[in-house]
Formats: sequence, structure tokens, C-alpha cells
Amino acid sequence: MPTRHASTTQQTIVWFRQDLRLSDNPALVDAANTGSVLPVYILDDVNAADWAMGGASRWWLHHSLMALNQSLQGRLLVLKGDALSVLPALARQVGASHIVWNRCYEPWRVQRDKRLKELLQQQGSVARSFNGSLLWEPWQVLKEDQTPYKVFTPYFRRGCMKAAAPGQPLPIPSQLDLVDLTIVSTSLSVDTALDLPQLTGEAGIKALNLLPHIPWDGGLQQRWQVGEQAAQRRLTRFLENGIRGYKEGRNFPAKENVSGLSPHLHFGEISPRQVWHAALSSGLTGGFENDLDCFQSELGWREFSYALLYHNPTLPRRAIQPRFEHFPWQKNPPLLSAWQRGETGIPLVDAGMRELWQTGYMHNRVRMVVGSFLVKNLLTHWHDGEDWFWDCLVDADLASNAASWQWIAGCGADAAPYFRVFNAVTQSEKFDAEGDYLRRYLPELAKLPNKYIHAPFMAPDSIVRAAGVRLDSNYPAPVVDLKQSREQALAAFKSLTPGLDA
Repeated sequence: MPTRHASTTQQTIVWFRQDLRLSDNPALVDAANTGSVLPVYILDDVNAADWAMGGASRWWLHHSLMALNQSLQGRLLVLKGDALSVLPALARQVGASHIVWNRCYEPWRVQRDKRLKELLQQQGSVARSFNGSLLWEPWQVLKEDQTPYKVFTPYFRRGCMKAAAPGQPLPIPSQLDLVDLTIVSTSLSVDTALDLPQLTGEAGIKALNLLPHIPWDGGLQQRWQVGEQAAQRRLTRFLENGIRGYKEGRNFPAKENVSGLSPHLHFGEISPRQVWHAALSSGLTGGFENDLDCFQSELGWREFSYALLYHNPTLPRRAIQPRFEHFPWQKNPPLLSAWQRGETGIPLVDAGMRELWQTGYMHNRVRMVVGSFLVKNLLTHWHDGEDWFWDCLVDADLASNAASWQWIAGCGADAAPYFRVFNAVTQSEKFDAEGDYLRRYLPELAKLPNKYIHAPFMAPDSIVRAAGVRLDSNYPAPVVDLKQSREQALAAFKSLTPGLDA
């Protein structure tokens, strides 16, 4: 917990964004070394436009801001609106000489922040930004000809390993002179557009109205603990119980070999440098270097996604491979709805989609399976999957979401080959042989024997009825035939480049 020291004359605004923590926060450290600190969060849906946060992300943000405010002794100033006007106005009215923040890399944020620096400098303020979200900046890892990588393995093995090693995490500032918000609010003009008295601390966070008004909230509450301290606890548990055997165990959705750190990383409750160095220390001392290497490569995929987004700003909507702009996607709202609800009749797909709805999360291998099913077996545009994940995932991250959907659709950088169509039944049999994951999210199939739970539509009628399953009654029959839909997908993909053979 930071302590307060005597106030200084210089006041610095720390603009919190996707860095909702006190430890390893370069902007906060810079501000603490400069003078008194005014911590601010601005919900800017104006500039975010189509990429304003979805429902699950807003739920997480509410609780994360609550945790951050508590760490800041209730002194977080919470605002809402266009940051291009809100932040300069705030700086003028409170007399802040410095405004600092940690960089974000979404295209709309890059454009806004560049303009914001210009506006702040024009009014005589010092504006500085730092890297608090990545191990390497996107412009640091380039090929020898200074062009960006398009394939992950050389990006990570040659590019990242040649770059400077990730720096050691920064401690929480030992002295932090936090500005008294009551003094700030009373110092502002009465006619200001910033309604500060109602937007401070917990009251301000609640005024953002981030929590969903649906039963969704209960499931997320049961699944997650949110905030910087929760992120550190989760990392500790993973390093104690999950990283050993990670390389193989991460493929099995019923096992505890995944870190679950992705939402904490997205909201910056923990930094990738903290995760990297803690895992490095644990892996080397514990003697499981192969598991460590695999886990570090997963952190590398996060970095690669951000590099792709930075160098390809249209990544969320435009295929990196232009030929896919002419792909014959099919519009079938009933099939899309069945996929969204987890009612496709394919158990692993349905279990994954119900896990997503109930918890705001989905196991990574299952994400690949449900994604492949949507874009290949259903021939539905990856945009539809991307949009659903954006609203439902607590770790919805523009870079990772866009890059991953392009990967599974076969149209992105280092994408899955067009002929790779994940068979949801064989994937289920291989990675959930005992059906533990399926039974967790599909209780209506719980009494089916392991042999048939992966594909109840292939089981004898007597077995299905004995288990209390009624296809197209309490569990749907498959919406498509897996073999036939795979052949249709291969034909559609081959039509883009005549002469390709599966």
C-alpha cells in the first residue's frame, strides 16, 4: 500500500486505461517521482465507436475499477466522454502540468492518443506515455529488412529472442502523494462539463452503469475474482499447481493446466513482465523448462497479435489475405443462433459455448473447435464469431480476438491451413475422454456412457433413452452433418485458389 508524503506544487494526472494496477506501472512511477498524483479513469465510448467494450468486459471493468479505487484509498477520479475534450479540460481546470499514461495499441486509441498529445502540448502541458502492456513494442521486433513478421515462429524465436530481454517489473511507488478529490471537485468551474462531485470513487464507478441487467452477472461472480491482488493470487496458484505439465495439460479442458490470466492481462491488473519473470523463476528452479518454454510462447502469441494489429490496423474487419474478401460466406441466422446458444447438437461445441455464456471464458482448445465449427462447418463469416466473443468474453481483446478468428478462418497471418477443419467429436474423444468437461456444461447428457457422450446422435436408441436423452427434445440433433459440411467447406476454400488439393 503506497504512503503519502508532503504535497508538492507540481500535479500530475495519471490516466489509467488497460493498466489497472499499482505495481509495475511505469506511468504511475513517473508521476510519483514528479509530484502529487491525480489518478483518473475515462470511459471513452465516443472514440471507441464500434469497438466499445462488450457486456462481459464492462462487468469486469466495474469490479476492476472498484479494486483499483480501493488500492488508491478511494481517490480514483472516474469520468465519461470523449477523452480528446475531457482530459485537456481537466488538466486546465486542476492546473496539472503533466499528464502521463501507459500506451495502448488498438488503432482507434493510437489515433486518439497521438492527437491528444498534440492538444495537451498546445496548452502547455507535458504529456508522456510508456510501455506498460507488452514485453516488446510492436516496432521493436522486425525482420532484418525492417518489415514486420507475418509468421509466429520466426517472430518469437528469432525476433523476440534477439530483442532486449523484458525488463524487471517495477515496484509500487513507496511514496505516493494522492490528490484529495474533494479539493479537486470544488476547484472546478460550476459550468464545467465534468460532473465531478458524482464521479469520484465508488459512486463514480457505479454511475458508469457497467453491470449487466441479466442473470449473466451471477455466473461471472462465481467464476472470477477481479483486481490486482486477485491477479497475483491466480498467478501464484498457476505456478504452484498448473505450470508443471502445462505443455500437454493445457490441451485438456477439464484440467487445471491453464493460467486463466488473460482477463487480468487485458485489463492490466498484472503485467506481462510480471508474469514472464515469475514463470521464468518458477520454471528454472522447478526443473520443467519445456512447460516454461511452452507457456512463454503463449505469452509470445499475445505479443504477436498486438504486432499484427499495430502493423495491420484493419485486422478486426479485413482479412490479411485479400483473396478471402471473395469467400462465399453463408448467412443463416438460425444456425448462428444455435451456435451462440450452445444448441448445435455437437457436444463439445455446445459445452464450449455454454461455458462462454456462463463464465465469460472458454478453454483455448475449445475456442479453436467452436471457431472452426462456425466458419467451416457452418460457413458463417468469422466476423459473427468475433462479434459474439467480443460481447461475451471477459478477456475480449481486440488484437487477440481479431488475430485468432483470422487464424481459425484461414485468412490471417500464419493462419491454419484452409483444409484444417477441427472435428469436434474426435477432438472431444481425444481431449475429454472421460467426458468431465462435457458433463460440467451439458448436464442433460450426464448419464450417457463415456463412449457415447461425445456424439449422442451416433449412439443406439436404447443407450440414449436409458440416459434420459431425447434428441430434438431435451438435447438437439446435429444442425449439420460433420462430414458433409467439411466437404462443402473444402470446396468453398478451394474455389478461392483453383488447383489447390486438400
